[in-house]
Amino acid sequence: MEKHDLELAIALPPVGHGQTQYYRKLGNPGPLGLFGFASTTFILSLYNFQARGITHPNVVLGMALFVGGLAQFVAGMWEFATQNTFGATAFTMYGGFWMSFATIFLPGSGVLEAYADPRELNSALGIYLMTWFIVTFLLLVASLRRNVGLVVLFSCLSITFALLAHFVATSASATSLEKAGGVVGIITAAVAFYVATAELLNDPVNSWFALPLGQIPKGRTD
Repeated sequence: MEKHDLELAIALPPVGHGQTQYYRKLGNPGPLGLFGFASTTFILSLYNFQARGITHPNVVLGMALFVGGLAQFVAGMWEFATQNTFGATAFTMYGGFWMSFATIFLPGSGVLEAYADPRELNSALGIYLMTWFIVTFLLLVASLRRNVGLVVLFSCLSITFALLAHFVATSASATSLEKAGGVVGIITAAVAFYVATAELLNDPVNSWFALPLGQIPKGRTD
């Protein structure tokens, strides 16, 4: 997410001696992945908060498959090309998360129907969400030397997953936990929107101003 335009040499098949070497400039895929994550998280978090009386998340499935899922996954692949291992890992993982989430609730997938006991289903979903809490926490640790925006983003997302995992695994009637997860999820989405916009505006040629991300000094002592 922190690498910007990076010139990568893309070798073309040689056709003769002295052929000119071509270069292509790869843009920063960070804003694409962050906007995909932010928009999908925002919608689902509003549903978790039960905004306007909404209690079923099915409308978000299209967003989860193609915006939070596919678009973010593609952004992760391009982050590998720009040699940003952290961004590639985060975007690819969360792209996979959204596609897996959509698959669970997709009518006809058979995932939910396979559980005859609602308590077993809640336990399975709780383990699913707790696993993503662990992944997010580890990414939070990896982000501590990048910028404040990312640290806040992964901190809020860790809390969101923890609240939702506890809600699902303990009692489906504990709406206060679900709504709390929705509120923190909305904050997470807002932070992701901000970081995405900051990444998008971090171009002195094509933007009038920049947004601060709170850069953290680089370097290690080991």
